[in-house]
Amino acid sequence: MDRTDSAKPLGKPLDVITIGRSSVDLYGQQIGSRLEDITSFAKSVGGCPANIAIGTARLGLRSALLSRVGDEQMGRFIREQMVREGVATTGVITDPQRLSALVILSVENDKSFPLIFYREDCADMALEESDIDADFIASARAVVVTGTHFSKPKPDAAQRKAIRLMKEAGGKVVFDIDYRPNLWGLAGHGEGDSRYIASDAVSNHLKTVLPDCDLIVGTEEEVLIASGEDDLLSALKTIRALSKGTIVLKRGPMGCIVYEGPISDDLEDGIVGKGFPIEVFNVLGAGDAFMSGLLRGWLGGESLATAATWANACGAFAVSRLLCSPEIPTFAELQYFLEHGSKHHALRKDEAINHIHWATTRRREIPSMMTFAIDHRVQLEDLCQKLGANTSKIGEFKELAVKAAAKVADGRGGYGMLLDEKFGREAMFEFARHSFDWLGRPVELPGSRPLRFEFSQDIGSQLVEWPVDHCIKCLCFYHPDDPADLKLEQQQKLRTLFEAARKVGRELLIEIIAGKHGILDDNTIPRALEELYALGIKPDWWKLEPQASATAWKNIEQIVEKNDPWCRGVVLLGLEAPQDELEAAFAATAKAPIVKGFAVGRTLFMEAAEAWLSGKLSDEEAVGDMAGRFEKLTKAWLSSRDILSN
Repeated sequence: MDRTDSAKPLGKPLDVITIGRSSVDLYGQQIGSRLEDITSFAKSVGGCPANIAIGTARLGLRSALLSRVGDEQMGRFIREQMVREGVATTGVITDPQRLSALVILSVENDKSFPLIFYREDCADMALEESDIDADFIASARAVVVTGTHFSKPKPDAAQRKAIRLMKEAGGKVVFDIDYRPNLWGLAGHGEGDSRYIASDAVSNHLKTVLPDCDLIVGTEEEVLIASGEDDLLSALKTIRALSKGTIVLKRGPMGCIVYEGPISDDLEDGIVGKGFPIEVFNVLGAGDAFMSGLLRGWLGGESLATAATWANACGAFAVSRLLCSPEIPTFAELQYFLEHGSKHHALRKDEAINHIHWATTRRREIPSMMTFAIDHRVQLEDLCQKLGANTSKIGEFKELAVKAAAKVADGRGGYGMLLDEKFGREAMFEFARHSFDWLGRPVELPGSRPLRFEFSQDIGSQLVEWPVDHCIKCLCFYHPDDPADLKLEQQQKLRTLFEAARKVGRELLIEIIAGKHGILDDNTIPRALEELYALGIKPDWWKLEPQASATAWKNIEQIVEKNDPWCRGVVLLGLEAPQDELEAAFAATAKAPIVKGFAVGRTLFMEAAEAWLSGKLSDEEAVGDMAGRFEKLTKAWLSSRDILSN
């Protein structure tokens, strides 16, 4: 499913190019603490233009960033995140001589947000005229220039060239005043959160930008610095004398005022979008979210009142959350909020909105999944005991399984694996050397009923250490006719896991097996899922056993669609079924779109494991045996969906 509702394309490949800062933000995770006392940080893309590029892409515009990044891990992170967000990176230049910019910041209280800019000779400030390509600029309907990049000669010249080229191409120029006094050399390194220091030099410089702008956006302080005036009304009139562009005055919790024509003597005499009173958690990045919403409306052909409303709403999301670019809403999220509102003064506490945000900002689309499952622990331990083999061999065998799966996947999309922590550590390292779409890791104590986690019941503290793209997998033997006390205990455990997954930002797959502890009919699994959804548990994936009929799958699909239309889907588990039974199960789900793939284990590896542990198969032979079985199974799956595997 698409996370955005795109603005109508109007003849050019891009809607907007943003120019200037691209950095990495390190946000202190201890809220209400001095920056001196922060002990852990959350990493995200930052910098006004980079944030706006991401925000507009999330809202459905075709955006691009024009900036420089370093030839190092942080620069690659910025570039890769842009790609994940759908931002065109044609204009992102790798600078081998300079480091990517870095910002370290914290939320000390609702009015103090200390931050330190690490921008000495950084990559983005090395932007120069030769980086501005005429064809690239002409490929967009609008360009956004930003205040900080007028503070030094080379990036200043680069932005002025972009303005000239955009005007020649018949496009629009947007100016985000984006005033940071210490980036103009007016405040010390420790004054990164300073928002206003009057400066005739800065004002006179910015005034030369205004005549070519079609849209000028700034806070009250930024409007003052851009005009050189001491009061708002005079500032607006001075800007109007220099520019015919639309002026947008951002007023924080009071929303914004849009001025199209002459400025009257009444400051309130303008277009006012709907405001959204919410709790202020962190103001950093709010302006970038605001600009994203404004551009989505302005470039999307909406009225200025609607554009202003969308801008205010996006700003409200940003100030109610911690980070910058990760917190900007998607269009689906924005529309839900505008239609339904929220009963929460602090939007970050609204589960319905947060779920849409989570589901529409996932790191990648996974439309189908063919999964080699070898997260088994007890079964392989039992096999070692039976054969008199050392359990240390289990880890080695799992590495071979990864090689087998990689041989079949061969870099193509749609393939994944299930691996465990107990025996699969080295196998996970091997997994990382290959190109897979997905890795799931179990957290349940094998066979536990009621559900218990394997290593510690404090599940959240474990998940923090996981790579961000590893998916939590949890098997629960759950039947809707279980005794009430058993159901309650298992439900509470799953709810705890769901909350932990969302808190640490990891996807969640819940596997439900009901058939081992009761009757499995057309309504068993639908009833089980309905009960879990009623608790607010919305996993990214369900993993379910084969069903008795097409009716059962239809019922499951209806329950999922009703409760969570953003669910990735269902993967079918194998339960050690032989190949022909699995192929029949695949065929039975061919007309059930909710079923997106399979996760099969013992059918693929058990015979090879016994022979290899007994010394009857070499490593190469074991890999070949498992690869042959996996390939046969994937062909059966693809055939059942009429998908040709290249």
